[in-house]
Amino acid sequence: MLFLGLMVALIGLLYLGLPMFAALFLLPLGVLLAVEGGVPALGEMVIGKLDGYLLVAIPLFMLMAHVMVRGRVVDDLYGAAFALFRRVRGGVGIATVLACTIFAAISGSSVATALTVGKIAIPQMLRYGMSRKGAFGVVAGGGTLGILIPPSAPMVLYAYVTETSVGALFLAGLVPGLMMAAMFAAYVMITESRAVVPEGDPPPEAIGPVMARAGWSMSLPVFVLGGIYMGVFTATEAAGTGTLYALFIAAVIYRTLTWRDLIAGVQEATRTSSMLLLIIAGAAIYGYMLTKLGVPQKLTGEIAALGLDRTGFLIAMMVLLFILGLVLESFSIILLTMPAILPAMEVLGIDKVWYGVLLTLSLEMALISPPVAMNLVVIKAITGAPLSEVNRSIMPYMIMLAIGTGLLIAFPGIALWLPRQAGYAG
Repeated sequence: MLFLGLMVALIGLLYLGLPMFAALFLLPLGVLLAVEGGVPALGEMVIGKLDGYLLVAIPLFMLMAHVMVRGRVVDDLYGAAFALFRRVRGGVGIATVLACTIFAAISGSSVATALTVGKIAIPQMLRYGMSRKGAFGVVAGGGTLGILIPPSAPMVLYAYVTETSVGALFLAGLVPGLMMAAMFAAYVMITESRAVVPEGDPPPEAIGPVMARAGWSMSLPVFVLGGIYMGVFTATEAAGTGTLYALFIAAVIYRTLTWRDLIAGVQEATRTSSMLLLIIAGAAIYGYMLTKLGVPQKLTGEIAALGLDRTGFLIAMMVLLFILGLVLESFSIILLTMPAILPAMEVLGIDKVWYGVLLTLSLEMALISPPVAMNLVVIKAITGAPLSEVNRSIMPYMIMLAIGTGLLIAFPGIALWLPRQAGYAG
């Protein structure tokens, strides 16, 4: 298959040490020079791909998350979750899942979720009797919720590439995200029931202030997502106003955000966004190459020849996405695969919103799958535990994510019911 051959060639260039954007420029340029003798209107192609109003939302959402983290606003999230579930068996682990769920709605980043919550939660979980395997696993698994529960930067990019409604995608990710969080919490409750917090720890009088302070951080996703769903903001406007609201919370309410923190957050968001824009520019040339080689049409023909129905195609794509996720990050996978498979999805009648959530779940599994699993590397950095020990902790969460993906394939309404109720999808 030509598409798979091109993917293998691209991964080979990455293993030679080329940055992703460089590999995305060199491979299609080389192929097009050999096949076509040149690439006409290259500059117009790249500028046209980058000239998208929706893309502005990505750096703004990133900056919003950096402001909340560097202002230490999210530190109270775990304290509030711990106060709510401290009397439940395994409650310290359930509190971690809840903190990951809420922080995921703020950051939109799985790695940031695992890092921020893990630094606070892992010592607490070990202190109150959870096993090391259980503590590591729940942070790694809970961290994956960062790209599924909205707002999600990969979902914004997917919406841009596929011309899908961001609001519909955000709504579609909400129920599956909460479903996965509930599965993680139930697993912790069953397997870590011996983890119990003693009476009076924390003191009852300490609970009220913690809950009150956490209310500010919990209000941010409500503000952002509520504005989108009620039609007050577009996704880009929501990212901008959400960033201003985050600045207000961190600088005025908490008074913990310094100028140095703000500058560092802007620099980090700028670096990440610049890298993404370079990848998008390379992906524009890559997509042009696929079109010139007729890859989408050939892929559609091969699927028809194999006799794959919609379910078979989705299962095959989930496996491919998982494999790609072992070596590539989520933005690159979206940009590389969608130009080739969109025509096949249209032929098979696959809803783009539904597929976007399935794609995100497959990327979540890859995030905690060795050898390249950033969530696991983060936990190793936090705890100093051997990577082999951290790796062993994630198998139950891999299985639960696979079950969640299977349920979503079998019952599309899990993802599509909420957008349809809001009038986004047919």
